[in-house]
Amino acid sequence: MTLKLGVPSKGRLMEKTFDWFGKHGIELGRAGSEREYAGFVQGIDNVELILLSAGEIPRELAAGRIHLGVTGTDLVREKLGQWENQVGELAELGFGQADLVLAVPRCWVDVSHLDDLDAAAAAFRLKHGFRLRIATKYHRLVRDFLRENGVADYQLVDSQGATEGTVKNETAEAIADITSTGDTLRANHLKILEDGLILKSQATLFKSRVAPMEDADRHTLRALKDRLRLD
Repeated sequence: MTLKLGVPSKGRLMEKTFDWFGKHGIELGRAGSEREYAGFVQGIDNVELILLSAGEIPRELAAGRIHLGVTGTDLVREKLGQWENQVGELAELGFGQADLVLAVPRCWVDVSHLDDLDAAAAAFRLKHGFRLRIATKYHRLVRDFLRENGVADYQLVDSQGATEGTVKNETAEAIADITSTGDTLRANHLKILEDGLILKSQATLFKSRVAPMEDADRHTLRALKDRLRLD
């Protein structure tokens, strides 16, 4: 058996993950061209590199098909119900930081907090006959956050890209999306609610709680954690 490590297959997340492991004396890399999804691991035995999209890694961890995986906190908590029962956090990697936030049009001068949004949503439904629309791809996280904060009379509309543009395009009245700097929100005349931080996310090394492990795998995991200076 080998310990299977899932890593994002492209972009800055892949490069920074490779760098992070490299600083601990473990070299990760592609085997072949950039179009191939085979990888190699040097510096520790019995670890196999699996290249996946960041969005696939939570599912593969939860299914037990990989033992370890690097992906965003936001993706794990969005894609996995009761995520703590399926995966555990081993280390925050210090890159890929972004906030999942709730934002409304800047011209809504009377809406700066969640209580204001709740009142605006009720008034919107009364006036228009349908619920205020919030565009997002983070349905689980947003729904849980709004329920915990007592916001009702809204509906979530799915947006898998260019979420900030949905308000301008009149397909939503507000949005919930990931942002690193807030520049795109400001460019689209949106403002973050003062208490609208839903989740702070970053790239994190997760361990599957359900992946089968033999004694050799446990030995490899202990050796890997020692190399990475993890408790």
